[in-house]
Amino acid sequence: MDGAALDAVEGLARRALAGSGDRLLAIGLCGAQGSGKSTLAAGLRQRLESGGVPVAVLSIDDLYLTRAEREAMARSIHPLLRTRGVPGTHDVALGLRVIDALERGEAALLPRFDKASDDRLPEARWERAAAGTRLLLLEGWCVGALPQAPAALAEPVNALEREEDADGVWRAFVNRALAEDYRPLFGRLDRLVLLAAPGFGIVRRWRTQQEHELRKERGGGMSDAGVARFIQHYERLTRHILTEMPRRAELTIALDEMRRAVAIRGG
Repeated sequence: MDGAALDAVEGLARRALAGSGDRLLAIGLCGAQGSGKSTLAAGLRQRLESGGVPVAVLSIDDLYLTRAEREAMARSIHPLLRTRGVPGTHDVALGLRVIDALERGEAALLPRFDKASDDRLPEARWERAAAGTRLLLLEGWCVGALPQAPAALAEPVNALEREEDADGVWRAFVNRALAEDYRPLFGRLDRLVLLAAPGFGIVRRWRTQQEHELRKERGGGMSDAGVARFIQHYERLTRHILTEMPRRAELTIALDEMRRAVAIRGG
């Protein structure tokens, strides 16, 4: 993630903080898999905390339901819900409790999810946001997303939907969750930032690069073929976000294939 993007988000955050009084400011950071959200959030946190602004970073990935909960949903609703990621596979109430505590000025435990074991870590391994936190960064691939019109769900967007969700039950469930369950969470955001990939086609390359890095660090991980299948779970909503969110995000940072900012709108 280049300095121009970080400068733009920092400017947005500082202006918003200046007008927020003593209350918690919540900024949503949305971007496709591999777009650099975590790197940007970490850089912003470092800059602000060096100036005395307490910051908490929460990834929507850390709100995933446990593996047992997703297994139960796979049996009762649709097998594709076994795979973490799409709306309906997060513990939204947990995220709201974190925000509630921070808004009261209290210290708050920040949940953490272990993707290697595909399960939530025990509370003893969660991080703690300090009392008096001034800024919460909620980052994730679908943060702030809006549901699609029902008619848009009719045609599958890829082989996964065509072959494993032929009747549309899974995608209808995901869309309904986004329309209903996620509205209270995303409604708490004061500002929304979009890291706009040049298109969905680059996401496979970015996500594969991430997996290669994880293999070097930890061993194991998904194969390239596994990544190709995995990202199909995200394709529909990622394409929708890239189409509709730039019109309403307070800040949109258009990226090239190397994740460099090529255009910055808003702020």
